[in-house]
Amino acid sequence: MVRGLILICFTFLIMHLHTSGEISKYINMKYSYLSISAGIALAILSIVQIIIILKEEQNHHDCEHDHCGHHHSKEDKWYKKLIVYPIFAFPIISGLFFPVATLDSNIVKAKGFHFPIYNEGKGDPYAQQQFLRPDTSVYFGEEAYRELINKDKKNLISKNSIVLTDTNYLKAMETIYNFPGEFDGKEIEFTGFVFHDEESADKDQLFVFRFGVIHCIADSGVFGMMVDMPEGTKLNNDQWISVKGKLSTIYYQPFKTNIPYVKVESWSKTNAPKEQYVYRGYQ
Repeated sequence: MVRGLILICFTFLIMHLHTSGEISKYINMKYSYLSISAGIALAILSIVQIIIILKEEQNHHDCEHDHCGHHHSKEDKWYKKLIVYPIFAFPIISGLFFPVATLDSNIVKAKGFHFPIYNEGKGDPYAQQQFLRPDTSVYFGEEAYRELINKDKKNLISKNSIVLTDTNYLKAMETIYNFPGEFDGKEIEFTGFVFHDEESADKDQLFVFRFGVIHCIADSGVFGMMVDMPEGTKLNNDQWISVKGKLSTIYYQPFKTNIPYVKVESWSKTNAPKEQYVYRGYQ
């Protein structure tokens, strides 16, 4: 009975995440068909489990009616259930009753502000949270990635002005970081939240970020650029702004490398968008 209830709850959880729209906080919606397929599979398994339970109950009733005299022992020991069932129950309880937190500048502070692509050391590239520069190269062969990124570069350079939207934000940001010098002088416009890097000596320089998801929350990160604001601009962390200016490159000492930045010509405060995450597309 408990197993059937767990299956039903998992099915309901997936349905709830999709109907509420909160599934987008966990996966790139390009892959939503996978979670929908999982929900359908769980629904089928729930029905099968209910049928099995009903048959077992009927057999048990018939056996008692016929006085068969057999002793039916449960296969699962109680201590196994005590361990296994709470493990399955935890994601259901947390998914249904715990609020989904929206990431902000605090996560940047907590994890430390760094540029992983320039760090020494090895790790699992498929499970690294990224900063500043989206990097999808690990998901392609070298030649395929080069062809993809060059195509994106050609498309961006042909534009008089680069306007970053929810749809093209990660793709364009990755392209600019791959070819920073080739976009010098190009006009760009985008929106994000403010983050002040404490290591930066110039207080008019800050970062404007969006949290992005490449495939799922495991490879999510904070992506954006340094911006050089007009002198004396006072902004707090997590304040959402829209900036417009010219792209250039700058040597950033904390990272010990050149990074693209925006010399801001105009800007305005704005409200946080309804969907604060951006997702990587490949069209």
